Amino acid sequence: MKLPTKIRWTVLILCASLPLLAAHSKDDKKEKAKGQMVDSGSFGIIVKGQRVVTESFTIQQQNDISVIKSQLKEAGSSAVAQKSDLEITSTGELVRYEWSQSAESTPAGSLIVMPNNDFLIEKITPAGSTKPAEQPFLMPSTSMILDNNFFVQREVLAWRYLAADCKSETGNLKCQQGPVEFGVLVPQDRTSMRVRMELTGKEKVNIHGTERELLRLDLSGENFQWNLWVDDHDQFKLMRVAIPADDTEVVRD
Repeated sequence: MKLPTKIRWTVLILCASLPLLAAHSKDDKKEKAKGQMVDSGSFGIIVKGQRVVTESFTIQQQNDISVIKSQLKEAGSSAVAQKSDLEITSTGELVRYEWSQSAESTPAGSLIVMPNNDFLIEKITPAGSTKPAEQPFLMPSTSMILDNNFFVQREVLAWRYLAADCKSETGNLKCQQGPVEFGVLVPQDRTSMRVRMELTGKEKVNIHGTERELLRLDLSGENFQWNLWVDDHDQFKLMRVAIPADDTEVVRD
């Protein structure tokens, strides 16, 4: 199955951050071992006013590993078209990333990314093949995995930026002057790139007919400009994304 519109989500990544670190209880080892849910829900991906894809996701803390899982379904379909499974440590280092596309999709296939010394190694298995092809990337294990179509990964990139480059001053969030750069690996495209994120400030945004005051972050790269809004009153959860050049928006259900 091919997604009805070719949308390139070629930015953002995952890492331990504000909610992931805050979510875990040092005094409750039993709960820690069992795993604690940090965020879960779904995003509606809307192109030219029409919902085309739903992404369902979970972010869970298990001991010192954060597990981020996501599934994509076309509007009106119950079949999972794509799924991803990302594991990172509490210090933001990649443990393992897996992606797969269903047999009904074109093209089907799967891939795995794992660290290997100073490299990230991507193993790609095309449909009908049992032997994966390998591609190395000279990137540290703390590089961000930002695969196509998975917006939950964009949420965690925002968390990483806010945790590392921002602080609260007299009740207001202050971030370093100017945009912050992140190195990104986009496994489905077999490419790496640099992206930039910057806090713009608070804005009033309409979410499902209700006006909300949210924090706006601008995300940009060589050929794109995105706007993200997160809720600073609810663990900085991602609420909306606007991609004006593609007449696309993403809204939390």
